[in-house]
Amino acid sequence: MTTSTLSRARTRLPSAVPVAVGLAVGFGVAQSTGNRALGGVVFAAGGLVAGWLWRERRGTAVAAGLGVAYVAAFVLAHVLAIAVGWSAWLAVTVVTLAAAALSSWVADRSQTTVRGR
Repeated sequence: MTTSTLSRARTRLPSAVPVAVGLAVGFGVAQSTGNRALGGVVFAAGGLVAGWLWRERRGTAVAAGLGVAYVAAFVLAHVLAIAVGWSAWLAVTVVTLAAAALSSWVADRSQTTVRGR
């Protein structure tokens, strides 16, 4: 068994979980406490955990791409709430579901599924 195989075996947490926690719980913490920085800490922690999982499972390039998508989801939630006029929770819910689904589809599928076997 190679080191990368052992790493994958130890990290069965779906990467969609820290993505959802970072976005939705981060927003909830910021809104409920009135402390945006505290929500930012939750957002950053979710991103760091997800980034580590992405890198372990798919490598640095994919992790970087998913990291950009994670931050873009955060920005898009603000755009949808402020510029488009959606309720804040609706915007956060939509972007959280999209980012978690993308993370799951790209990073959490088995290697055999990715290779088409």
